[in-house]
Amino acid sequence: MVRTSSTMLPLGTQAPAFSLPDLDGHMTSLDDWKNAKGYLIMFICNHCPFVIHVRHELSKIGNEYQNKGVAVIAVNSNDVANYPDDSPEKMKIFAAENEFTFPYLYDESQETAQAYRAACTPDFFLFDGDKKLVYRGQLDDSRPGNEHPVDGRDLRAALDAVIAGRPVSPDQKPSLGCNIKWKPGNAPT
Repeated sequence: MVRTSSTMLPLGTQAPAFSLPDLDGHMTSLDDWKNAKGYLIMFICNHCPFVIHVRHELSKIGNEYQNKGVAVIAVNSNDVANYPDDSPEKMKIFAAENEFTFPYLYDESQETAQAYRAACTPDFFLFDGDKKLVYRGQLDDSRPGNEHPVDGRDLRAALDAVIAGRPVSPDQKPSLGCNIKWKPGNAPT
């Protein structure tokens, strides 16, 4: 495991478009949510200890904020040839075990991760209703092995601001997790 921080894509960036298969093979894109109050894109995977550490909070956030009008989407961009625990078949199991109510998409080409400049799992990108980036960073201060609670404090504050139509604080800490498992030749330079 290589501890990697978010690249911190510039605030105000327009959400890159994508069309990726969900766990049943149906193509999913941002355009599937026409009137969302916000768009939360989470780059996660099945095997990363950082994701496993926060998986229950991800499920809670998904349930809570989907009900408040936010489009919540998880994307797995890892190279499954070298990391078979992240295969679409195992994604289906992971999503069911953790009661994910949001789409969990497979980015086989890794083009979506590249477009978002995703660097780690988990990596969070929150866009407002106009699909402009307002938050990129950590879920909270919790990490495997530290004593901080997994409460989603940082991400929840940003989500609450978007829903209320308030500006999101620009004081944002990068997420920290395992590096995305790039296919040979796909790693960003």
